[in-house]
Amino acid sequence: MAYIITGYQPEKLFQYFEDISAIPRGSGNEKGISDFLVAFARERGLDVYQDEVYNVIIRKPASAGAEGAAPVMMQGHIDMVCDKLAGVEHDFERDGLELVVEDGVLTANGTTLGADNGIAVALMMTVLDDDTLVHPALECVFTTDEETGLVGAETLDKSQISARIMINLDSEEEGVATVSCAGGVTVTLTRGLALEHVDGSLLTVAISGLLGGHSGSDIHLERGNADLLMARIVEQVLRGTDARLVSFDGGSKDNAITRECTARLVLDAADAQRAAGIARAVAQDIAAELEVFDPSFACAVEVADGASADAMSAEDAWALVRTIRLAPNGVLRRNVAADGFVEVSSNLGVVATEGASVRMLLAPRSSIASLQEEIKDRIQTLADAFGFSASFDNEYPGWSYTEHSHVREVFQASYRELFGEELKIESIHAGLECGLFTEALPGLDAIAVGPTLADVHTPDEHMPLDSAERFYELLVDVLKRLAA
Repeated sequence: MAYIITGYQPEKLFQYFEDISAIPRGSGNEKGISDFLVAFARERGLDVYQDEVYNVIIRKPASAGAEGAAPVMMQGHIDMVCDKLAGVEHDFERDGLELVVEDGVLTANGTTLGADNGIAVALMMTVLDDDTLVHPALECVFTTDEETGLVGAETLDKSQISARIMINLDSEEEGVATVSCAGGVTVTLTRGLALEHVDGSLLTVAISGLLGGHSGSDIHLERGNADLLMARIVEQVLRGTDARLVSFDGGSKDNAITRECTARLVLDAADAQRAAGIARAVAQDIAAELEVFDPSFACAVEVADGASADAMSAEDAWALVRTIRLAPNGVLRRNVAADGFVEVSSNLGVVATEGASVRMLLAPRSSIASLQEEIKDRIQTLADAFGFSASFDNEYPGWSYTEHSHVREVFQASYRELFGEELKIESIHAGLECGLFTEALPGLDAIAVGPTLADVHTPDEHMPLDSAERFYELLVDVLKRLAA
């Protein structure tokens, strides 16, 4: 294989990242990468465990002289969010990623990069493959289906793990260590639709250009959500004309802030241009409102005469639009005593019309269990009010801050000596698998760290390669200290 990432050390780290990037590994499609890791371990004579959902644990004995040190678990997930720009031809079920290096920054061509959390996979593979390193006994845990609700980590038989020190490699800012996180759940709302065949002109409204982002780590940035913005436009068109809603489709992941959405409406030709004018006027207002937070917002409005389509009943259309308009979204509560830290949020990630039904996905999060229950109750009330059924799946716990942490102290000391700066310690609003492991393994001392990643869960996702270099240096030094 010809590698495109050159000039960075250790060379194997970046080669392994390229190797796994050639393997399709979207959530639910992890068998290929899981089998690849099993083969990697067996080729090196390492003990390996693989379960029925393709989680993998690779064990490596302690280096000479470190046999008495406490074992250490390193952990990351092998799946990635699959998203691409409109018009990009890429089959995430079959195609590897097309990586691009420009000015020391790694991206993928028109798709998500999968550094969240592929860099963790590459980091663990590099450590496992280097017999010159000093380290305690290692248990490298590769989990599946993290991006759809931490499914692999929840399913994994935790009795396979003996370590009580955990280094999670799913944090996304160099120089920052995460020590607690929010819990979350995936909410699915569904409703049947009554359809009627209607002739007339077809109005198509398409929103694009929004920044999107991670529904946990980016929710406080006030970025536009394409589904909510489209519902605002469609509502005004329905109020001002006799238009009938045909379809409403935006977003692909519950945990990604929706960047694009398209709605289609059918109406009498005489009203079509007036409806288009209403849509453009609302879009103009939105563009002005988002100028600071989401400056590339775009909205295309087109009219096609002589069309016919299956349209929703007025009752169904209004139920859908009102549910979207009232869906909890964005920051819902901050802790004013902790620098405005986000405690509760929700993200409307997907609206999809599928024949005679519509489906919506939301991702509420909270670091306070009672408030997580409260937001679930609110969503259930909304569903009941507009005739939707609601299901709550893939719920995972938060991860609480621990006052005394040996692994945190070791990372702080290592970072200080290597780079002459203090490691920043923070809690995050995004979900991490640490909560599931700390819940199942009493006394587990955990930390989450990683190199800098930006714009994860979007096609703009990128990773500065020198950050990955420095982080590997930190990780190797920490393992050496833990072996002492």
